[in-house]
Amino acid sequence: MSVSRRQFVSALGLGGTGLLAAPSLLARGREAAPWVSGSPFGMQDATLRLDSNENPNGPSRRALEALQGMLGEANRYPDDHEEALAQAIARAHGIPREHIVLGCGSSETLRQCVQAFTSPTAGLVTAAPSFELPVDVARLLGHPVTAVPVGAGLALDLERMAAASAGAGLVFLCNPNNPTATVHDDAAVRGFIAQVHRTAPGATVLVDEAYHEYVDHPGYRTAIPLAIADPRVVVSRTFSKVHGMAGLRAGYAIAHRDTARRLQAFRLGSGVNALAAAAAMASVADTAHVAEEQRKNREAKAFTRGFFERAGYTVGPSDTNFLMIDLRRDPASFRAACRANGVAVGRPFPPLTNWLRISIGTLDEMQRASAVFQRLLG
Repeated sequence: MSVSRRQFVSALGLGGTGLLAAPSLLARGREAAPWVSGSPFGMQDATLRLDSNENPNGPSRRALEALQGMLGEANRYPDDHEEALAQAIARAHGIPREHIVLGCGSSETLRQCVQAFTSPTAGLVTAAPSFELPVDVARLLGHPVTAVPVGAGLALDLERMAAASAGAGLVFLCNPNNPTATVHDDAAVRGFIAQVHRTAPGATVLVDEAYHEYVDHPGYRTAIPLAIADPRVVVSRTFSKVHGMAGLRAGYAIAHRDTARRLQAFRLGSGVNALAAAAAMASVADTAHVAEEQRKNREAKAFTRGFFERAGYTVGPSDTNFLMIDLRRDPASFRAACRANGVAVGRPFPPLTNWLRISIGTLDEMQRASAVFQRLLG
């Protein structure tokens, strides 16, 4: 049965709270919804949220309907629903179920890998800048971290990362990389993993593919086949990006069966709730929705790139749902001015001290944000 967004909110018991003043609530999430005073979620303004690489369009219709249909199971533990989701993910990838380890977003997979593969004597190797969560977990555990600065064109310096992996327990390869938006092709990734294996035979390579669906680079391929065959490779995926479920928290690892069993020992029990499992299960095979999200992202990203390039700024290559722009100065004052004018943009990412990350919203959001950018940039 088709369910409107208004009906969905009413089903959640939120109909009289003022939330329906934002007709695109469920499609848009907290990025740009015109939240009103008194919102039960505490949001008070209409800020354009271009700071967290979230999908501005939200989950698919099929995902929302599945989520609504699961409300009657909210009083039950999600074990059966988690297993059904794992089976659905396996079918979508055409691989056996034993290679799947679910997580509370891909964040849990990254934490599991740091816990499983690093130690006080076998640390983490990553890029700088890259997604920070593995570094945060390693430091919390007291395990050493080596961060290799990105190279020319914002790309990861794979040669230096491989050389730095001697004695490491885990090497983190974010591909495409957040925040630089750059991607490495299949040959480069395979060569990198082979070099890490030679330099550090005991190290595991974690390939974070959170932005996989946004990649347009013709030479790019997923590392999933490598992970299936190689006990020292793990691939992480998430439903937070193209599937629009950052607030629902569902993700997974794909690994060799022996590695998957090792990761399972570090998994949070019932880490994917029943509602998230239902939505993810409906979305994982919804190729039409993914294709439409890819189209929307390309359109809005091309508009934003064109604006900054016409204004005379260098924009880095992007195979993600965000851009990096070289403002040629510390962006702190520009970032603060944007926030004061209702646009939130990315935080600092040292050592890229002159670069600004801007997440891609809807085309309308990017048009409105660009008007703000134009005023502030003069």
